Amino acid sequence: MSLIVFCGPSLSHAEGRTVLDAVFLPPAQQGDVYRAAREKPTAIGLIDGLFDQVNSVAHKEILWAMSQGVHVLGSASMGALRAVELAPFGMEGIGTIFEWYQTGLLEDDDEVALLHGPPEDGYVPLSEPMVNLRATLTAAESQGVISSALQGVLLTLVKETFYADRSYPLMLARALERGVGTGELDGLREFIRTRKVNQKRQDALRLLEVMRDRFSAGVEPKKVRYHFSLTDAWQAIRDRVDTALISER
Repeated sequence: MSLIVFCGPSLSHAEGRTVLDAVFLPPAQQGDVYRAAREKPTAIGLIDGLFDQVNSVAHKEILWAMSQGVHVLGSASMGALRAVELAPFGMEGIGTIFEWYQTGLLEDDDEVALLHGPPEDGYVPLSEPMVNLRATLTAAESQGVISSALQGVLLTLVKETFYADRSYPLMLARALERGVGTGELDGLREFIRTRKVNQKRQDALRLLEVMRDRFSAGVEPKKVRYHFSLTDAWQAIRDRVDTALISER
């Protein structure tokens, strides 16, 4: 059994290793899943992926990996997005965020986007993803900390905010600017301090638990029903990765 997981900042590699015996790699960018699948692992878990300054993970490389017998699971962030898009082809999604997208509750990619630090800092989050803010506000409303009306106002405020600027302090500050009374926010402020929900982390841990339970005793190679077709774009991705691998030897 060999397992590969792409993660950070949703979950640190150190924490991930306490759950699953796997090779933990940084957030994936285009070509990384293909590169990993060349090693013929039993399964690949895609949690985090890069998307801004580089090309994001291509659907084609995930399809190729599965056609080679590799199980591919996604969760929490880029993994949840790709899992929804490729579910008809056999990619498996895990967790609440995946379910939100699958059922149509969420549609926008910015829901899972966030600003994070560089690799040397462990991809530390520098903003709060919308899905975490949404989960926290939903929990606060269900527990009677805030009204449904205030929840709606706050969700609108953070959704209007650029993804890299989203945070709990900014949300509360903008609520005050919009005329929400301090008293209405006091309970929420305490709730955030003690009980805020990190939905991405929860989903990432769930993915690792599923991989641990499912693949620890071995499993048959992934079987797919589609015919994998070669395209110029796919060949360009392969050529770039293959050339890089040769230069690294």
